Amino acid sequence: MNATQKVALVTGATRGIGQETVRQLAEAGVTTLLAGRDPARTQAAADKLKAEGLPVEPITLDVTNADTIQKAVAEVKARFGKLDILVNNAGIVVDDFAKAPSEQTLDAWRETFDTNLFAVVEVTKAFLPLLKAAPAARIVNVSSQLGSLTLHVDPTSPIYNFKVPAYDASKSALNSWTVHLAYELRDTPIKVNAVHPGYVQTDMNGGQGEIDVPTGAKSSVGMALIGADGPTGSFTYLGKTLPW
Repeated sequence: MNATQKVALVTGATRGIGQETVRQLAEAGVTTLLAGRDPARTQAAADKLKAEGLPVEPITLDVTNADTIQKAVAEVKARFGKLDILVNNAGIVVDDFAKAPSEQTLDAWRETFDTNLFAVVEVTKAFLPLLKAAPAARIVNVSSQLGSLTLHVDPTSPIYNFKVPAYDASKSALNSWTVHLAYELRDTPIKVNAVHPGYVQTDMNGGQGEIDVPTGAKSSVGMALIGADGPTGSFTYLGKTLPW
């Protein structure tokens, strides 16, 4: 690999939006690390894309396990010495859709925040030295319009009557982390943004989404490949700014 070849890492990438994000980045010529917590599934997912001639490599990474995070960082450092793109795609929803917000268990809140917020912070902090070693790194946090407080209090919005409290709050917090990190890095070439993939037909929602997986990956890929004139500290869907 030559020094100008970009290297990306996508978390939670063994299926769905994550795997499609890997595909689209690789199709753009980026050497892309497909990260997953199960080594066998991760290898199989990467092999599938490699068989299509794409520059994809597997990397074992459980975003809620500090040891695997550090091992992944060491592997990327040893192999590439930098990381140009980090897509924090891994996420979960464990709310009980049949229960009201006040009826959700504290365990559900803690499990959700462990993956959707705390893991993102830990993974990003761990890879930040390698991101700073790249010429102009990009950090993309996969959020959701369900994290928009503005839309949740607007009776005319599409999400007004859809409340998944632990998940929603975790994405609101992720947006806040995005803003704070973008501010910290404002005088560097690194750009940090949050994206809403859309209501995508995935296993997470039982295939009930409105758009297909390739379209759902476009927001992450587009923000991962922005130039020096691109935004930082933004929250967008397919380039359109969303309200906080």
